[in-house]
Amino acid sequence: MTVARTLAGNVRTPSISLGAVRKPGLGLFLGILTGLLATFGIAYGQTVEENAAALADIILAVDTIWFVIAGILVFFMQAGFGLLEAGFVRVKNTTNILMKNVLDASLGAVVWWAVGFGFAFGGSQGSFIGGDSFFPALGGLMDTERFGVSEASVFFFQWAFAATAATIVSGALAERTKFSAYLFYTVFVTGIIYPIVIHWGWGGGWLGERGFMDYAGSTLVHSVGAWAGLMGAILVGPRIGKYVGSEIRAIPGHNMTLATLGMFILWFGWYGFNPGSTLGLSGGLATEAAWIAINTTLSAGAGAIVAVAVAKLRYGKADLGLTLNGALAGLVSITAGCGFVEPWAAVIIGSIGGALVVFSVEMFDRVKIDDPVGAISVHGTCGVWGTLAVGLFATAGAAEAWGAPGHGLFMGGGFRALLEQLIGVLAILGWVTVTAGVLFFVIKNTIGLRVPENEELAGLDVQEHGIGAYPEFPTVAPGVAVEVSAGEELPAAGSASGGGGGD
Repeated sequence: MTVARTLAGNVRTPSISLGAVRKPGLGLFLGILTGLLATFGIAYGQTVEENAAALADIILAVDTIWFVIAGILVFFMQAGFGLLEAGFVRVKNTTNILMKNVLDASLGAVVWWAVGFGFAFGGSQGSFIGGDSFFPALGGLMDTERFGVSEASVFFFQWAFAATAATIVSGALAERTKFSAYLFYTVFVTGIIYPIVIHWGWGGGWLGERGFMDYAGSTLVHSVGAWAGLMGAILVGPRIGKYVGSEIRAIPGHNMTLATLGMFILWFGWYGFNPGSTLGLSGGLATEAAWIAINTTLSAGAGAIVAVAVAKLRYGKADLGLTLNGALAGLVSITAGCGFVEPWAAVIIGSIGGALVVFSVEMFDRVKIDDPVGAISVHGTCGVWGTLAVGLFATAGAAEAWGAPGHGLFMGGGFRALLEQLIGVLAILGWVTVTAGVLFFVIKNTIGLRVPENEELAGLDVQEHGIGAYPEFPTVAPGVAVEVSAGEELPAAGSASGGGGGD
């Protein structure tokens, strides 16, 4: 590891001292660049200090633009979430789920600017919650001292993360939730519930001070959305026809082509999510970003391979939905440890994540918690596993660079790191389930959480938005209730393509 870390919000700040650069390739590049600047400066009468300032400006520019590009990649994941969720819901609810994904990003941008960024990274209220940087003006986002890059680029990158957490919730509550209820809960998740968790881990809060290790957000981002979605799914109840007595009826999505394309877009965007969390390229971080990209790739591939193998053994079919889920499970699982573990450990972490997601989807069905896209299993179950895996596989050098009190148990580090990871998982689980549970309870008993039965049967597209996703091929006339006919010839219960695919 070559990252020098500070607790300026537990945000990673690379050292840009030339003497501290340990990577020979980068050192040679910076040496040549310094020489060129010195030659240029001598020719034009510039001082050594002016040349050093010019070099520092170039390094800052490289780190900042990397952060912006990574944020753009994470933002593009919204397209992946939209296509994946659309593919896993029925045709009559496609417009509705796409609309929610559009507004996750749109509402999230305004709410993050208004209060979310301040609660996450504001520094005046100590270890629980931030208390300044609300409604930041441009001048308030130009500081580069606190994060080592432009604060504006941090704002942009973290907004993309916040939109991800909100999108996870919409998938778990798909096909039966009021659009007005969605607007209400997504604002609170993006503006309050999620930012406070981020403050705990990355914004100078108490978890970061303890050395809790979550490199890119298996728990801080993904599990937050999953646990909020879990509480919403419990309170809104299952879709009509999903559970009939003791029978679990599969409800397949309408377009696996869209779902597959969505998964690949998400995988692509994850190269902004994980490698982008280096927060720069200088001081050896470019090499670290490449190493993280390898870990991310290996874990995703292993997750998909194991998921399809487990599905084949368990259900007798090589299920595409569970395979997509397996790749995403591998991605979520490695997100916490992507910068802490060796590639062989990434394969193990992804493989276990791929197996866990299959059994988790089945488990939630058995307890009659209806998650149409498998978001709780992918982001919650595998988010927890990935976070705990850091306490098992983190290398000593990585943990030391992060400022953690210990490294992985299987790497000779004892139980301390694993204990800190468990404390973080349980604290965030408790915070999100309580706050989201109260939020959805209030919504349910005020404006209402679930659409009427006839609207659910007819489909949310026409009833909530006035048009279906495929208006030339209507499946249900406006206001007409239809009978549920899922079950007899559909895939086996527990199959992702029958109501358990993930986002």
